[in-house]
Parts: sequence; C-alpha cells; structure tokens
Amino acid sequence: MQKYISDYKIKIIFDNEKIADFAEWREGEIFEHFKDKKYFQKFFVDGWSISWPNGADISPETLCEES
Repeated sequence: MQKYISDYKIKIIFDNEKIADFAEWREGEIFEHFKDKKYFQKFFVDGWSISWPNGADISPETLCEES
C-alpha cells in the first residue's frame, strides 16, 4: 500500500510501514516534473515500483533503502 502524506512524502508498506521522502529526487530530466507537487501526487503502483505518467519510476529496493 502506498499513500501520499505531504510535500514529497509517500507512506509505503512492505513488511513494515515506512515514509519515503522524495524531496531529493527532483533532479534530472525524468524527475523534472516532481517540482510540481500536483504532478508528484499522480504516482501509482506498477508491479512493485512507484511510477509516474511520464515513465519515471523508483524500484522497491531503492524505496526500502531510502525510507
């Protein structure tokens, strides 16, 4: 389960509950859209990854390490 919390934070539940802060992920061309918080909130689960409509995605391993 994933749920938008605030700013650039998403609650992620794997085996336990974690909060992933994506504030530092706003760099680079693929993540450029993250600067718009409304766009950031358009995330969805694609398999085990968190993805966005522009093709940006973050793997579950990275999410687990970063949260």
